[in-house]
Amino acid sequence: MKTISFAVPCYNSAEYMDKCIESLLKCGDDIEILIVNDGSFKDNTAEIADSWQERYPDIVKAIHKENGGHGSAVNAGLANATARYFKVVDSDDWLDEEAMAEVMKYLRLQMELKDPTDLVIANYVYEKVHEGTRTVMRYKNVFPEGREFGWDEVGHFNQSQYLLMHSVIYRTDMLQDMGLQLPHHCFYVDNIFVYEPLPHVRSMYYLDVDMYRYFIGREDQSVNEKIMMGRIDQQLRVTRTMIDAVDVMSIDQKRLRQYMENYLAMMMCICSVFLRMRNTPEDEEKREAIWRYLKEADPELYKRIRRSLLNIGTNLPTEIGRRAGLGGYHIAQKIFKFN
Repeated sequence: MKTISFAVPCYNSAEYMDKCIESLLKCGDDIEILIVNDGSFKDNTAEIADSWQERYPDIVKAIHKENGGHGSAVNAGLANATARYFKVVDSDDWLDEEAMAEVMKYLRLQMELKDPTDLVIANYVYEKVHEGTRTVMRYKNVFPEGREFGWDEVGHFNQSQYLLMHSVIYRTDMLQDMGLQLPHHCFYVDNIFVYEPLPHVRSMYYLDVDMYRYFIGREDQSVNEKIMMGRIDQQLRVTRTMIDAVDVMSIDQKRLRQYMENYLAMMMCICSVFLRMRNTPEDEEKREAIWRYLKEADPELYKRIRRSLLNIGTNLPTEIGRRAGLGGYHIAQKIFKFN
């Protein structure tokens, strides 16, 4: 068995996928790179994937499928993963060589154990290449270092410290056994990927190294503000999926329950803000509907999230309330770095 499977979803990614794959190959021979060509048609993504497989047949596998979106590509990667651990790396991002040397050292130790760590966490970096700036997101104040730990030892997350797809490496069997399936033809499914599996996680390990380099700033990127406004229905779909996926209030571990509640509160805030930004009667109906959906699913969780600091300010009634909510959005934009 190999140490880690890297799933690389690719959709018309010819311009930048080589840099990503080259960074993965530096991790060693005990890895598996699953290049998932998600129905690319505008460039030679498929040919590039095949050429990498031809050059590294023992490491790289090219998977060609009909277009199904990012979630579908992750699903295909997970279905084909055979290594002990599983990580998604988007085709326009890359991994840091020095940081991964430390990460791989720990993962290789887990290969010898009967009960390997469920979730390995490291830092990620916002690489705003066009601005020449970078922001490191780390978790030193949240997680113990140098040892395995459980949810009862997790500290307080600041509002910019949510676990994102970039920072997590899951045990493959855990994801496959729980039957994780992300929605097809939908953006923002990475939120489900770092939310639904967490109640299944019993053991964690944190390395304070800057592992994942997250490219941000392309105009066609899904976190671009205008694009997020146009795809609000997909944001709503993801949020409803998250509401259905986990019975938050029944979680025994207090700190995990608080984290899940806070993450869902952030998702509800994003939905509310962008619907109010669009500002049509239909969008106001959608905003009321998503809150009604949460209330019907779990009245107690609804009360807690609706009264959260994030959502009090972004859901005030009347036009004045809407404007105040948008002011809150600009604050949240800096905190959560939506785009």
